[in-house]
Amino acid sequence: MVCIALVILAVSMNISLIMFKTGSMSPTIPTGSVAVVKEISADEIRVGDVITVDREEGQLPVTHRVVEVHTQSPGEALVQMKGDANPIVDPGMYRVETVRKVLWSVPELAKVIVWFGNPYVLGGISLIAALGVLWAFWPKKDEGDDASERSGDA
Repeated sequence: MVCIALVILAVSMNISLIMFKTGSMSPTIPTGSVAVVKEISADEIRVGDVITVDREEGQLPVTHRVVEVHTQSPGEALVQMKGDANPIVDPGMYRVETVRKVLWSVPELAKVIVWFGNPYVLGGISLIAALGVLWAFWPKKDEGDDASERSGDA
């Protein structure tokens, strides 16, 4: 029930998770962290926000801190960003209509998620779950059956 409620909340509120593979946002968000992000419109972006923007096809999204916002038209902005650990701002500006704002992050959680994605771990979890279901539905001997067997033997 909790998982279903969390999925409904995530879908209805445009919330998702992202994993950090680089240290460009260290020490604020170190490598191996998982962040909870919420999709927001360009009108809501503020200097100091940590946001994720999509780049051209074939490139991974980038998550950095906003250092400049230039509103172009309602619902569109040019955003200049910089990683906290980077000495200079990102080259070029990002033209965005929506971005994903980092709400909070958990260090080292990405390593746990990747570990659970290992086929051997998933197989082991599936095997344990199957054994639990088998045990739960295995026919059990009723105490009444024992009493009738004993009285029938006499």
